[in-house]
Amino acid sequence: MSYACGRTPICDECSRLVGDGVVVVAAAGNQGFNEYTDTGGGDFGSYRVASITDPGNAEAVITVGSTHRSEPFTYGVSYFSSRGPTGDGRRKPDLVAPGEKITAPIPNLGSKRMDGTSMAAPHVSGAAALLMARHRELIGKPTMIKQILCKTATDLGREASFQGAGMLDVLRALQSV
Repeated sequence: MSYACGRTPICDECSRLVGDGVVVVAAAGNQGFNEYTDTGGGDFGSYRVASITDPGNAEAVITVGSTHRSEPFTYGVSYFSSRGPTGDGRRKPDLVAPGEKITAPIPNLGSKRMDGTSMAAPHVSGAAALLMARHRELIGKPTMIKQILCKTATDLGREASFQGAGMLDVLRALQSV
């Protein structure tokens, strides 16, 4: 595993896409917590620092961490959600969204309850799509969309390296334009 500073080939390609007017949303990764270790005197666990995975390290990408599905203010950022900052000190993730106990489609027309930042990222993708559908002047302006989503996020009261700007607030984002 490599935690880059946003300059790997995949990060560069994502940055190029954003430069071409495409909104790129990436899951932060699920490596925010070190596994429990038996220390002889009991179990010990800790949070990893700078655990955001590529392409989430790219500055232009909207990187999404995970929160509890129904009680994010109580439980905050999911224990597994990767944390920032990036290797070169930039704040990531950009936002958090519900990523625990999300009912997701699986092959053969089924569904399954799943956890992960990959469950949180589609919430932000959908919010970006709604912004562009409602405010057509935002089409082709991914940097503005990222600014709007981050500016209107709800602070969960957690460290910025855990929550970024806060939890996605779609209604506030739509009303702010």
